[in-house]
Amino acid sequence: MTNTKRSLIITSLSAVSILLMITVYFVPIWWVALTAPNYPEAAFPDGVRINFHMNGVFNGCSLVVKDEIIEEEALDCVHEMDTINHYVGMYPIAAGGPIERGFSPFLITLLILMVAGFAISDPKKRRLFLGVTFAANAVWMSMTIYTSNGLNFQNEGYLYALMNQLDQDANDKSLGNGTVIVADSQRALKQLKDSLAGRAVEDMEEDSADVVTKAPPKKELAEKQRLISQLKETYNNDLANQRVTEEWAGNGYQLMAWHYGKVLGRYFNNQDEIQPMVKTLRMATHIVFIGLIGAMLLLLVVGTTSQKNIIYWLMVLVPMALPIFFIIDYASWLWWYGHTLNDMGAFAVKPFMPTVFGEGKVAQFATFSYPSIGFGIMMINSIILATIALMRRKESLQ
Repeated sequence: MTNTKRSLIITSLSAVSILLMITVYFVPIWWVALTAPNYPEAAFPDGVRINFHMNGVFNGCSLVVKDEIIEEEALDCVHEMDTINHYVGMYPIAAGGPIERGFSPFLITLLILMVAGFAISDPKKRRLFLGVTFAANAVWMSMTIYTSNGLNFQNEGYLYALMNQLDQDANDKSLGNGTVIVADSQRALKQLKDSLAGRAVEDMEEDSADVVTKAPPKKELAEKQRLISQLKETYNNDLANQRVTEEWAGNGYQLMAWHYGKVLGRYFNNQDEIQPMVKTLRMATHIVFIGLIGAMLLLLVVGTTSQKNIIYWLMVLVPMALPIFFIIDYASWLWWYGHTLNDMGAFAVKPFMPTVFGEGKVAQFATFSYPSIGFGIMMINSIILATIALMRRKESLQ
């Protein structure tokens, strides 16, 4: 195979890889579901299900259309799962991966640029390309995280997930004046009590699902601006009630810290425990920001010198290992959830490791945890990147 033909193939495969990584960002990567007698299959065909994306956790429950079930929109199963979990002292789902979600657009952009840079064989062209694109990524990240109104540069899905995780309806265009009646969480509490006490768990009637109604929306804003306005309104309510002291800045650094503290205290408002965790997140935000800037500088200065340089090969090996990084991060946070149980939970249970892959059992709940389409795309992308790496390796040995 000639070098020209090999370079053409590498460029084409790199373009496919970039498209796959862009797709991964917008589709679910993993899903988790709970089933129990009080969530009958007719009303909850997928159980209480949530979908994990790179930029947040989203509702996995679908709208059920039946004569005996009246719904205008699907039950928000992120809220429902949080309600179930808090009985045993587990923190809300939004407490997991706040840094990963907040930095996700810059991380995936960095991986894309690394693949593109690896495909450029000429060191001078590679250095020029990475210099310009890394600088743009760094400026974008800096403006989003630290500058006033930086949330305007954040993606809409991330903002939607944050708003919804505040136990509010992110779809409510009336900014808090809508009426939303969700499933009665007391049913779940009764079932859990019966199960932990060793009593028989009774099935619930399928026609007991609750009605969901909505108030007429006000004049709609652009979707991202609407979500930012909702977040700002909620923040200013906390400011008025002296739960926060800083004026609204509208940047990622402020939002991540405030949101993290708020969701941690949603069920277990023990500020002596929460504030140290928020302080750690603030520090982690600075560390990750500096780390990403340092990584881009290292790749630019060292990774553009020679194809025999190990830093150059990291530009393909790191994106290739994305499925492994995801599993490690996902499993680590599951361990944290199961081993950071708040004493204020309604039931005392021993620390446990939630199911990472497959099926499990907690009290009367059957748990399911499986990869979704995004993880499959990650795996395909890893195969493509491995092919690119092997082709480049053969080229460097000639």
